[in-house]
Amino acid sequence: MHYRLFEPADFHDLYVVEEICFQPPYRFTRRYMRQLIALINSATWIAEESGVMTGFAILEWAQQPSGVIAYIATIEVLPQFRMHGVGAELLRRVEGSANAERAVAIWLHVDLENSSAIRLYERLGYQNSGRAENFYARNRSAAIYVKHLV
Repeated sequence: MHYRLFEPADFHDLYVVEEICFQPPYRFTRRYMRQLIALINSATWIAEESGVMTGFAILEWAQQPSGVIAYIATIEVLPQFRMHGVGAELLRRVEGSANAERAVAIWLHVDLENSSAIRLYERLGYQNSGRAENFYARNRSAAIYVKHLV
């Protein structure tokens, strides 16, 4: 598996992964995805195997009174590549980007029904810090996970 930063020519393949991983109404629109990737204060990491995109993660960050706080907007891995360490490595890559920006913390939302993702986050040191009701859709809430960085 090869990991690298996003390049503009990757967008089509990235959005194919989005379409496979999420169905409406949970899927980001192309426009919103382009906006996220284009932010000056963001980093998008790509995972690929033999030139085929297998997953990606998008991180954004902002200066807060307590310091720089990073947010994982999304992390997605094609179903056939899950449980092979791709998600964990993408998390390490976005954490590296957050550390490069001197972030003091990194956080994310995760669907309460996504137990495998929750186990991954907890295994990598993320702690549950709350819940966002109706985050994904009506009656579809998210857990909020945070990891403090050094």
